[in-house]
Amino acid sequence: MFAIPGQSPVTVTPAAAKQIARLMTKQEAAGLKIGVKKGGCAGMEYTMDYVEEIGTHDEVVEVGDARVIIAPMAQMFLFGTEIDYETSLLESGFKFRNPNVVDACGCGESIKFDDTLGQPT
Repeated sequence: MFAIPGQSPVTVTPAAAKQIARLMTKQEAAGLKIGVKKGGCAGMEYTMDYVEEIGTHDEVVEVGDARVIIAPMAQMFLFGTEIDYETSLLESGFKFRNPNVVDACGCGESIKFDDTLGQPT
């Protein structure tokens, strides 16, 4: 939908690919679907859900055995994002390094995108 031919809309680090593949196997899922929704103190939040089927307009990114599916309405917001998986002493989880984000709440759970994103220039 918003893809540039020959360029992946998101990049997935080896650590994230390993974790996604592990979760897909455990849940017997076709992939991990990434999206965005309204919410949180900054205005938007990322969503992650297991899916059994890939939609017609979904963008699919495969890295090894990992399959990331991007919801159609989220593609313009996620373009250029790096998805990583980090583990520390206190927490572990997926991290999104998204060049389209202009602000985030203090806890990092919600984000704000550039108001002009998706508008004609």
